[in-house]
Amino acid sequence: ASAELQPRAGLGPQHQEDCQVLLNQMKEITGIQDSAFLLAALKAADGDLMEAVTFLTEDPAPEPAQGPAWEGSTVSKQLPQGDAAPTPHNQDNLCTANTVRPLESPKTPAAERDAAESHSAENKNRSKRKRCEVWGENPKQNDWRRAGDWPVGMKNIGNTCWFSAVIQSLFQLPEFRRLVLGYSLPQNVLESCCSHTGKRNIAFMQELQCLFALMLGTWRKFVDPSAALEVLRDVFRSSEQPQQDVSEFTHKLLDWLEDAFQLTVNVTNSGDKSENPMVQLFYGTFLTEGVHEGNTFSKIETFGQYPLQVNGYRNLTECLEGAMVEGEMDEAAASQSVKYGQERWFTKLPPVLTFELSRFEFNQSLGQPEKIHTKLEFPQTMYMDRYLYCNKDLIQMKREEMKRLKEKMVTLQQKLERYMQYGSGPARFPLPDMLQYVLEFIATKPAVAVPSAQSSQTTLQHSQAKPHVLDVLSQPNGSVKRSKKEDEAFFVANSSPQQNSSVELQAPVSAAELSERPAPHVVSEEELNLVQTCLQRWRNEIEQDVQDLKESIARINLSIEQMYCDPLLQQVPYHLHAVLVHEGQANAGHYWAFIYDQPRKRWLKYNDISVTESSWEELERESFGGLRNASAYCLMYISDQVSRAGAGTEPQGPEARQFQKEVEALSPELRHYIQEDNWRLEQEAEEWDEEQSCKIPQMEPAPTSELQDLSSESEPVCEQSVHSLSSEHARIAKEQTAKAIANTADAYEKNGVEAALCKAFREEYSRLYLLSKETPTPQNDARLQHVLIYFLQNNAPQQVVERTLLEQFADKNLSYDERSISIMKVARAKLSEIGPEDVDMEEYKRWHEDYSLFRKVSIYLLTGLELYQNRKYQESLTYLVYAYQSNTKLLLKGTNRGVSESLIALYRRKCLLKLNEVAASLFVSCEEAHVSEGVSILNELIIPCMHLMNNFEISKEDLDAIEVMRNRWCSYLGREDMDAKLQMKLGELLPRLLDGSTEVIVLKEPPKIRPNSPYDLCSRFAAVMESIHGASAVTVK
Repeated sequence: ASAELQPRAGLGPQHQEDCQVLLNQMKEITGIQDSAFLLAALKAADGDLMEAVTFLTEDPAPEPAQGPAWEGSTVSKQLPQGDAAPTPHNQDNLCTANTVRPLESPKTPAAERDAAESHSAENKNRSKRKRCEVWGENPKQNDWRRAGDWPVGMKNIGNTCWFSAVIQSLFQLPEFRRLVLGYSLPQNVLESCCSHTGKRNIAFMQELQCLFALMLGTWRKFVDPSAALEVLRDVFRSSEQPQQDVSEFTHKLLDWLEDAFQLTVNVTNSGDKSENPMVQLFYGTFLTEGVHEGNTFSKIETFGQYPLQVNGYRNLTECLEGAMVEGEMDEAAASQSVKYGQERWFTKLPPVLTFELSRFEFNQSLGQPEKIHTKLEFPQTMYMDRYLYCNKDLIQMKREEMKRLKEKMVTLQQKLERYMQYGSGPARFPLPDMLQYVLEFIATKPAVAVPSAQSSQTTLQHSQAKPHVLDVLSQPNGSVKRSKKEDEAFFVANSSPQQNSSVELQAPVSAAELSERPAPHVVSEEELNLVQTCLQRWRNEIEQDVQDLKESIARINLSIEQMYCDPLLQQVPYHLHAVLVHEGQANAGHYWAFIYDQPRKRWLKYNDISVTESSWEELERESFGGLRNASAYCLMYISDQVSRAGAGTEPQGPEARQFQKEVEALSPELRHYIQEDNWRLEQEAEEWDEEQSCKIPQMEPAPTSELQDLSSESEPVCEQSVHSLSSEHARIAKEQTAKAIANTADAYEKNGVEAALCKAFREEYSRLYLLSKETPTPQNDARLQHVLIYFLQNNAPQQVVERTLLEQFADKNLSYDERSISIMKVARAKLSEIGPEDVDMEEYKRWHEDYSLFRKVSIYLLTGLELYQNRKYQESLTYLVYAYQSNTKLLLKGTNRGVSESLIALYRRKCLLKLNEVAASLFVSCEEAHVSEGVSILNELIIPCMHLMNNFEISKEDLDAIEVMRNRWCSYLGREDMDAKLQMKLGELLPRLLDGSTEVIVLKEPPKIRPNSPYDLCSRFAAVMESIHGASAVTVK
């Protein structure tokens, strides 16, 4: 229909027929049937039809908080000739509303055009939205503001999460922050710096200073690092690698900072790097001693980030041990022409010790890097004594002892394995169990025998397949060669000393069961006693041997674990300061950081603009790896001295005071920079408030059977919006109102029209009041039946309730007969007499807007559930997501204002998971049409919904669902059965899937569905709620 519309149209009297055509087209596009309202919107758009449609289809702006509710009714005039209807507090008395006056202060046509132009400009500028701007809703300006002294986040301006993770970790180091904010160069040094590198480093330091200053003193919830990133752009620009590697960036950052600070050092000590504060803070030295082809060597090297291999190690201690010792270093081995071996010893540790975990390796067959997802544990406190050169002699002795213990451990484990994996065939079992099986066999009576007392003898259950016991015993006993992986699996399974030696008791065996068991054909009492005695003795001996072996292994394990617990080796503690986490694969993913807040004594999670309280348990889950595609990539430890400096000394609020002191100590230029940015925030907030006040709220349509007056005297849009909503709600309830009028025949004949209106008013109010007090059930929501039930359940002001009910009787759609028309006219007369002192029309409008939104949420929810049950997941998801977002606004005003949030969230989550399965299956089908369809579902539905769900208050269930979906796509990376073109497309999708901080969240609003009556809506509600528990598909026409 939109293609047929003309861009502009006149509204003069001579174009009455054209007006009718335009209004019909607008009704078709918007679904709004109120002609007067459509005409007002068209006039506000100055005849621009497309702009008018834009007004009508935009979501409403968030309303300001409503004022205090009125205490009781202020309507003083009574309906004559009738008793008062019951109030919620006293059903014997009701001050009925007899008059309600029209809306106040209609806008002039010029004001309409100004508001329309403002809204149009705002609409054209909304193609790019921030993450929190959902479907045209701007966030409240209070959401932009920093909460007290809470740390600020950092805006992701497009694959820049790596920058945020590193900079936040460094900023939270007080000494580093002090150095950056205090950086300055004499003017002559600035002028003499001619190299491009020097100028770039100085420029970056200046931008980093400004960024740090804002992070200290801004009033914003997060800062924008665009200026600093602009300096980095040329250095890190890469068409093949849009997202940077944290290690690469940190290396370059430290180099730049070192060079920049060297300029200040050169002013007094030319060329002396030992005086460089960056070197002093981040750089250490280690000594390498070794032998190469019989020749010994020794050298001292400097390091900034210390690289550690992850593959093959279980924890950070093992990683470090593997990095410090390579090959054989003892003298005996060296004298026997060992080709290579070396040891590293730290000779100087920096205050900030950074470990770079090498979690990427190059896959030669695929020709691309792959991420290592294995689990690697690391402690909160790391003692570095065992890696220091000053402890070399003691550590070498302990390493020799450790080597001896491990060799002994291997020998004992091999012995234990011969007992616990006995046999030479494919099936091997614990020897004590096998002897027990034989004991049971010889004690079993033949089938013809009557079960004796031995039928209740204990039996042993085994988890593996039933063994051919006699066959196994007949095989020669010998050692079995096993792989290292099998060894580990075996010893984990047999770590308990009593695990395999105990016999599990079972219920007595019946005669029928016993008769089916294998048994000796003939066995004498003498043979039985002899065999039982021998087997039992051997079994006891073997169990004792096994127990001794396990105890020896446990003692050696304990000795190994406590090898370095010597107090002499716990003098140099380093405390974990920050963990930089990467989620995804080698060529795509997202970074965030966990940083320990010293003043608050807790872990915080820094994820782009979000800074939230965390815990060590959450850090373990997301950083250790092994369970998901997220794992630590960089660990930052700090010395005791740095840790104490960051903790502060004041018991209450040390960080706030510390930040304030640092702001006061800044240079005047930086303080002015902070003030300017805070002033801009205030300006932005004011502009936002103005924009919101200019927006035309969207309302539910009011279908009408006749064309409204098209003259220029039509009501303005703002006034019409209130009439449209209340009239729509009156139209929805017209069948109930008509029934109330039908019950007034006697009063109408005897006492006249006003008595009939009074009786109908009183009885309808009583009926709705009683309905509002009924206990709701899962299959029945009385609020869907009538607007006043919603108002009464949410304690709407009495004036709003009374005026709404009176307007029900003033509905022009009640023109059935003479009595209905007479009551309608009297009710309208009463409405026209109500003044502003009787009813707050702004408050009245807000209540009707809330009910309109509640019905919209309910309709979307029911439609989404119906579509879900009919497996139309794409259509269902859109309805459910819109229902959830709109419902959230209602619930902010009260728990009874909206519908069940958990119900919408559950089926939204189910829809997403189903759709993700569909999209993933289409993608891996490798057929071009199916791949395109899968990518389309992912881009248009799944990714926007995931990013919308992933907010500050996300539930654990939603978080788990998002993780499942992300892991599904990440698992396709590097698959051999997927061609390079598909892998490249996957690489393009993953950054959006994993990092949505800059994602533009736009979903097309679903088609509007309007039930004809409350009874239709209630029947749909009952059917859907019943089917949720019955799991049968629902079809409601």
